[in-house]
Amino acid sequence: MNEELVADIWTLLKPFLDKKQVELAAEKYVDTLIDYGMDDTQLQDILGIDKDLDYAITYYLEMDEVDIDEEDWDE
Repeated sequence: MNEELVADIWTLLKPFLDKKQVELAAEKYVDTLIDYGMDDTQLQDILGIDKDLDYAITYYLEMDEVDIDEEDWDE
C-alpha cells in the first residue's frame, strides 16, 4: 500500500469528521490499514503527517510491542 496515498486520504477526510471523533476515527483508520496488510515499517513512514494520525499509529505500534512481549512469556 502506498504511504503517500494513505496520508492523502486521511488529510482529505479529516476536515469532514466530527472534532470529538477525530481520535477514534484515526484509530479505526489505522486498524483498517493493518487489516489491509500495512506493516509497522510503512506505518512509521506515515508519521509526521498529522498529529491525530501520529497518535493512533504510535498507540498501535506500542500495543504491538506489548503483544510481542506477552508472546515471549508464553514460551
